[in-house]
Amino acid sequence: MEVKDRILFEDNHLLVIHKRPGELVQGDRTGDRTLADLVKSYLKKKHLKPGAAYLGIVHRLDRPTSGVLVFAKTSKALSRLNQQFQSRTPQKTYWALVDKQFPENEGTLEHWMTRNAQQNKSKAHKNKVPNSKQARLHFKRIRDFDRYCLLEIKLETGRHHQIRAQLSSLNFPIQGDLKYGAPRSNKDGSISLHSRTLTIDHPVTKESLFFISDPEKVGIWKSVLSG
Repeated sequence: MEVKDRILFEDNHLLVIHKRPGELVQGDRTGDRTLADLVKSYLKKKHLKPGAAYLGIVHRLDRPTSGVLVFAKTSKALSRLNQQFQSRTPQKTYWALVDKQFPENEGTLEHWMTRNAQQNKSKAHKNKVPNSKQARLHFKRIRDFDRYCLLEIKLETGRHHQIRAQLSSLNFPIQGDLKYGAPRSNKDGSISLHSRTLTIDHPVTKESLFFISDPEKVGIWKSVLSG
């Protein structure tokens, strides 16, 4: 699927896209081509730019995660969007698939997170520990399937691997998430975590913008989307 076919919104200031599972948002040690690179190539071709197209990375999604992602097309838009995300004004919801035995229908998870940069992994602690940051999310059970249930998650904080680590701490890792204790991987290397919706204020017009994205119809997501 080409970049242009995945764009949810675009104007002179923003480009909002559906990120596919497995795509890197920004370069890492693998040297793999990134979604940012693909979007820059799209902009260069669309606007017939002689040089490189400007693109600001506002926020990130983990490589195996899919969903709504925002890029800035100008430095002014990037600065203003960064302020929004730093002040936690954007509203985000995620979909996550976990084992059907998950014990609650709705609630709030509060932990203290630590990060191991060498392992690129975070841990959720019940109590405050040195160098930890508070993490909070709200969850609601949406639907049950044969082996899994679908949770809708609203983030209050945006810690590294927050949803993955917090659910894992309850012994309910996200489907396919081997790093956080899932018993088996997904065939495509993804994890069943999807950035479903995002609400932000336009950096120039101040208009409230709402974006929604469906997971791709693969694996159990087929059942989710058909129901």
